[in-house]
Amino acid sequence: MKNRLELLKYTSTHEWIRVEENNSVCVGITSQAQGLLGDIVYVELPTIKKILTRNGEACVLESVKAAADVYAPLSGVVTEINTSLSDTPELVNSDAYGKGWLFRLQFSDASELEKLLDLATYEQHILVEA
Repeated sequence: MKNRLELLKYTSTHEWIRVEENNSVCVGITSQAQGLLGDIVYVELPTIKKILTRNGEACVLESVKAAADVYAPLSGVVTEINTSLSDTPELVNSDAYGKGWLFRLQFSDASELEKLLDLATYEQHILVEA
């Protein structure tokens, strides 16, 4: 199933989340972020069972331009990582909202969902940031 961007939630630091069942979310970076980074050449993913804090560093992406931190959109525990990115980190560029997802997180505080942006607010944020 192709992600519908309006069903996702976003952060001001360019991460997206898709809420799944059992207090779980799938996390990736937005098309805007991957475009700014350029060609992704390496992804350092978090370890499974790692405890993340909202807005804390979750993983690192390295591109031909720079290295960039990816921040946890919510507090919780990493339950799955996208192991495909070890061999094909360019999936983040070619399919940021699909096969280029980074990790799954079981969140611990549902109230943090309210702090995330909807698509219209995120798009406005990008315009202001430019």
